[in-house]
Amino acid sequence: MASGHAAQPTTHRRRRAATSRTASRPRPPNQGRPPPALVFASLHVERRSNGLRSVPIPHLRDDQRAIAGHPARFKVVACGRRWGKTTLGLALAVAHARQGRRVWWVAPTYRLAFQPWRTLKAALHAEWVHKLEAERHIDLPGGGSITVRSADDPDSLRGVGLDFVVVDEAAFTTPETWSAALRPALSDRGGEALIISTPCGHNWFYHAFQRGQDPLVREWQSWRAPTWANPLIPPEDIDEARAVLPRRVFEQEYEAAFLQNGGAVFRGVRDAVCTEPRSPAAARRCVMGVDFGRYHDFTAAVVIDADARPVPAVVAVDRYNEANWAVQRARLAALARRWSVQAILAEANAMGEPNIDALRAEGLPVEAFVTTAQSKPRLIESLASAVESGGIALPDHAQLLAELEAFTYELNPRTNHTQYGAPPGLHDDTVIALALAWHLVCTPRLSLGIAEV
Repeated sequence: MASGHAAQPTTHRRRRAATSRTASRPRPPNQGRPPPALVFASLHVERRSNGLRSVPIPHLRDDQRAIAGHPARFKVVACGRRWGKTTLGLALAVAHARQGRRVWWVAPTYRLAFQPWRTLKAALHAEWVHKLEAERHIDLPGGGSITVRSADDPDSLRGVGLDFVVVDEAAFTTPETWSAALRPALSDRGGEALIISTPCGHNWFYHAFQRGQDPLVREWQSWRAPTWANPLIPPEDIDEARAVLPRRVFEQEYEAAFLQNGGAVFRGVRDAVCTEPRSPAAARRCVMGVDFGRYHDFTAAVVIDADARPVPAVVAVDRYNEANWAVQRARLAALARRWSVQAILAEANAMGEPNIDALRAEGLPVEAFVTTAQSKPRLIESLASAVESGGIALPDHAQLLAELEAFTYELNPRTNHTQYGAPPGLHDDTVIALALAWHLVCTPRLSLGIAEV
């Protein structure tokens, strides 16, 4: 059985090699249904009268066409950034819909569903018979249809029979999206699926990929497609990404590698836990980080004893919301005085600045930190390195540990910047507060007087 993992190329020529896939093996026809006609030359769009330029669906490359024409019922593609997964998905979705089939495109969030919806509207503008913008639904001649849906609420995807579904960025959807909602929707109509994503750890998408590598599971087939399989990507872009990105990020986002911890930022969290009791009386040099919130987010404060032995130790964590600012500031002041905090670094974004001014007026040593696309990665990566190397002792605090383990990164494909944060629906307030406190530990001067770093 082939592994499906493409070796990292060492030359530009190898970088342009075809998509890695398993050795060919016979597959039975799909429910007696031939593959959809792969004729995409007509998917061109004219310039709109309002001046907005529509985005056409280009022709499929040979490697994409091989995937599209494969008889497997469930196709899984683990691909690097800019390989062309959206092009493949859109081409197949349109091909199925034009043959009178009911098609869904499912993305993890409403935001991620916008681009395929925009492209579909443009590509099919001349032929739809009915369009529902609010429901992101298009009816085509011959009875076919395409609906673009969000997987924010998997229960909302139940109850509809489907002929074909594209699960876009599948690694970032819940297992229930596929197992409880989409897979049953394909059963009664013998429906098919294209499951495409950049990898993100050993989650359900990883297991789907592995199923496609098993020659005994005859309905499934999987391919691994690194970024350089797209010959339109300049080799120098690959080289630049390899040079500027953390290795784990490059391996996952460009090599399409399945890493054990996926997009997790903090590794070895549980190994850094120390249950030794801490008391203000024993503290030596304490600093505090603060992340402000009020309603949907939380205000979080983390205190670190910078001179604890053998390594700096988190000695206090506080987290709360739905309290007026005066109450929150009083609580922060009490925590700072209890631990004789010598320096406080607070995020100044949004509601932070007026609270920082008010705390300063009370005599607290508070400095401001402005989180930017440049400063936040440095803040987080410094803390991540300390956690992984055992350079900081963490308390057995359930919320803090959960937020650290859930904290992820996402690569912005336009800028190659790594964006850090909590997954949708979760919080990262204690992580940010901890990172701010750790920045004080790593800064020679206790009073920074900075706006950003």
